[in-house]
Amino acid sequence: MEKTLAGRTALVTGSTSGIGLGIAQLFAEAGAKIMLNGFGKPEEIAKARAEVGAAMGVAEAPYSGADLSKPEAVREMVAAAEAALGSVDILVNNAGIQFVAPVDEFPEAKFDAIIAINFTSNFHAIKAALPGMKQRGWGRIINIASAHGLVASPGKSAYVAAKHAVVGLTKTVAIEVAQTQITCNAICPGFVRTPLAEAQLPALAKQYGVSEEVALKDHLLEHQPSKRWIEVEEVAHMALYLCGPGSGGVTGAALSIDGGWYAN
Repeated sequence: MEKTLAGRTALVTGSTSGIGLGIAQLFAEAGAKIMLNGFGKPEEIAKARAEVGAAMGVAEAPYSGADLSKPEAVREMVAAAEAALGSVDILVNNAGIQFVAPVDEFPEAKFDAIIAINFTSNFHAIKAALPGMKQRGWGRIINIASAHGLVASPGKSAYVAAKHAVVGLTKTVAIEVAQTQITCNAICPGFVRTPLAEAQLPALAKQYGVSEEVALKDHLLEHQPSKRWIEVEEVAHMALYLCGPGSGGVTGAALSIDGGWYAN
């Protein structure tokens, strides 16, 4: 693969599985040095570090287990990445959690946690990473929002609020750094094929008394006209484009990759 990110460094949050791991792996294959972050079983984290490390040509990728619900932990994570990699040229804010319930039944602690991890951590990470980017005269900030950063669904008040806020923060940061070589963009995926997403299908099929295939197309992907999963690799390649040659004029964008959901 062409080493379009040779000499660059990247911190990718929520990168021990799913979308974040896919982005980290592709960035490493494109020549970047990566720091991973996220929760998970020790063996899963070790596997992710080894896979990304192999693409980097080292035994294992650097890793931070920072709890992104804590602002100080986010700042310490960015500092640790700068120490381990020499800089943070690329920041990918990907970490996120979900909980579904009607507003009047939504547990307040769950709401606060979703806002903290899915949105507020982005602010703290960007604030910590921007001074170094400005000093070096180059940077790429990518916030993984969601189709729910552009549209709403019932039962997801915290998630929708957080992802809409991520899109707004993205636009503000982009304007503030518009006359530099730093860009800030949001990627807004629809339903992406990850182990966590696929795990929803058996319960959904049981709920509606249908096959998992029907549950996927008619219920989970009800608003996604393509009626297919978005693949992790598709999101990762969009992120890679935003960091590579020819992407400098793209900033403040909320880029849909949702099988036509937002076109409805």
